[in-house]
Amino acid sequence: MNLSHSASPCFFDGVAIVGAGPAGLMAAETLARQGVAVQVFDAMPTVGRKFLLAGKGGLNLTHSEPATDFVTRFGPRQTQLQPWLQQFGADQVRAWAQGLGVETFVGSSGRVFPSSMKAAPLLRAWLQRLRHLGVQFQMRHRWMGWSPNGALCFNTPTGNLEIQARAVVLALGGASWSRLGSDGAWAPWLQAQGVNVAPLRPANCGFDVLHQAALGQETRRECLRELLGQSSAVGWTAHFSSRFAGQPFKSVALDFRDSAGRHFQRRGEFVATATGVEGSLVYAVSALLRDEIETHGSATFHLDLLPDHTPERVLAEVRHPRGTRSLSSHLKSRLGLEGIKMGILYEQLGKEQVHEPLVLATAIKALPITVVATRPIDEAISTAGGVALEDLDEHLMLRQCPGVFCAGEMLDWEAPTGGYLLTASMSTGVHAGQGAARWIAAQRTPTT
Repeated sequence: MNLSHSASPCFFDGVAIVGAGPAGLMAAETLARQGVAVQVFDAMPTVGRKFLLAGKGGLNLTHSEPATDFVTRFGPRQTQLQPWLQQFGADQVRAWAQGLGVETFVGSSGRVFPSSMKAAPLLRAWLQRLRHLGVQFQMRHRWMGWSPNGALCFNTPTGNLEIQARAVVLALGGASWSRLGSDGAWAPWLQAQGVNVAPLRPANCGFDVLHQAALGQETRRECLRELLGQSSAVGWTAHFSSRFAGQPFKSVALDFRDSAGRHFQRRGEFVATATGVEGSLVYAVSALLRDEIETHGSATFHLDLLPDHTPERVLAEVRHPRGTRSLSSHLKSRLGLEGIKMGILYEQLGKEQVHEPLVLATAIKALPITVVATRPIDEAISTAGGVALEDLDEHLMLRQCPGVFCAGEMLDWEAPTGGYLLTASMSTGVHAGQGAARWIAAQRTPTT
């Protein structure tokens, strides 16, 4: 297809896919395998930028847990995602990777990774396959919505361009990591077409904590807004932050029950940041914490610093005579508490309460940490919100825009890290691609 910059729109007798992430590429492969011409447009200079960055520390493709458990990770949207994941789920992702010559393995956590642990070789093989199937890529083409005549409008290095295609698949991502292309700019353009778009919110994100000094004050909801207006009320103390920001809490358990009765309890790891907390264990509970903050202004979870020790043993060891030893030396020798775990006890209890045995033992097993804000959406691993699934038909076509399909993270679903995000994005890409192929076939079939 020769893309000209004439005043009239270029017509493309195929499917225009906007977004070159996993969902868009999977839609492209699905369509191309059915003989449909495909053009992929993306604002970035190269394909799959977020995919590559996500795989920098080891590309988590999917998860090996049973399908019945896998689908529950999508919370209130599991009913809608279940048929898509049944068609293209964890097993299909692994088979797809193997078809590209990429072997996978299951880690100790049940997560599935490429044997090389790298994203780049898989992406190279995938792009080679797509080009062999005839898929063409138009990079540095930023979608700017629709023209009055319904054409796709693009801003390109050589000027503005309008494209009319047989069908369109939008796979534009959410609003996190905007430097890689997912900036959420598409939302108002869809809303202008009458599409319901739930506000984009951070998911799998970090949080800012409420300063311990503020916790001793009145923190009822009516006072929280005023309290949080004070910059000194948010974040760790300067002492704790300077010593422990960037360090991990290892072998801990996190317990949280929200005001609606939803309960989370899990062992794992997370990291202290300059102003709060982030990392895998925090990401796993982030949706509950975020929703609680939105409803009540804050959320308090409890941290078990020694999940392998009973409360009775902890209390006994804390009360054990320590002679001339310091409290830190005593707890290190009796319970193995040191470093950031000792630091957080002093941070939350203060120098006086940390020397009260019952208070200290209780805190070691259930230390309250209050968070009051998510980190900015651009820092989040992913986003919640997006195109309402109720505005899509069973083939992921927008009811308000015939011939326009949506896939990936721009849809209103969320999931924890662990391979669920990538698997669902690819699954919706397959489903949208099939829907677009079905739509084109129906349009080309003469009516009698």
